[in-house]
Amino acid sequence: MRYPWQASDWQRLAANFERLPNAWLLSGPAGIGKREFAQEVARSLLCEAPQADHHACGQCQACHWFAAGNHPDLRVLTPHGDDEEAEDGKEAKAPKRKLPVIKIDGVRNVIEFAHLSAHRGGRRVVIVEPAEALNPAAANALLKVLEEPPAEVVFLLVSDAPQRLLPTIKSRCRQFPLSLPSAAEALAWVNEQGVQDAEAELAFHGGMPLFEHDAAEASLRKQFVSGLTECSMGSVLSLADAVDKQKVALELPLRWLGKWLHDLAALRLGGAVRYFPAQQAAMQRLLPRLNIHALMDCQRELTALAPYGQHTLVTRLQLEALLMNYLKAFAGKPT
Repeated sequence: MRYPWQASDWQRLAANFERLPNAWLLSGPAGIGKREFAQEVARSLLCEAPQADHHACGQCQACHWFAAGNHPDLRVLTPHGDDEEAEDGKEAKAPKRKLPVIKIDGVRNVIEFAHLSAHRGGRRVVIVEPAEALNPAAANALLKVLEEPPAEVVFLLVSDAPQRLLPTIKSRCRQFPLSLPSAAEALAWVNEQGVQDAEAELAFHGGMPLFEHDAAEASLRKQFVSGLTECSMGSVLSLADAVDKQKVALELPLRWLGKWLHDLAALRLGGAVRYFPAQQAAMQRLLPRLNIHALMDCQRELTALAPYGQHTLVTRLQLEALLMNYLKAFAGKPT
């Protein structure tokens, strides 16, 4: 599918269909629909009777195969491509102790596919998403095929963080940053999805409208943030207890606290609140007590703990220790 705010992006890309590069790098923040845009491009490239604006016809055999998720001339390379739990285009859950990466075996399979003849005598398409998940060996293997690409093969690399890609990979792709939705477009989309408290949820997700909404998680987050405004020993202990009872991964409260620290620091330094605008008045009340250096110490501890967000650590103990450091930002002399 293509989202309303991607109409101009499609026009820009469609203008290049007659002189296609071998590889595109579709980039932009998470939550704007890059994956869906890449799938729409792939569907169009494989369509046997594309429309005048290069949209897929939806009626040919290739479009039927694509809709069924089994087009023989399409490969999608993801960190979970070999996971048996991955189905229906959805990513399987990552192993708890490992960061999701795209390994060299997956790239080798794609290279073998790229050198085969197309089943329908047309193009073959490879989607790599997210491209920054390529481990070093996989990245170097992909670079080799991008340097000498087989005929009629188009690579679509999708990335939230193109700065993490090898410069040589980026140089082999035509870079295509996708447009961000306007604030009105983003809010309209979130409201259409029936999300409660749409403005607050959209703000928490940085204004990016495509996110999975969990009402129970949002309720727990609201309770967590409310406790952060109290800055007392009792409040932080009750927060850790509430999170522990819900059996959520440490990653979630780390994300909530990280965004809260960002907003506090921004407000203290004369910037704007981004993630919790509804709590700005409460943050203003905290500023006279805030020691910005202690707040940065808390942020550094959070950053060090973040890679273990899905690890089987004792969530309550880790969170309690971190929140104690948060309290120190309001216990000393303000700066």
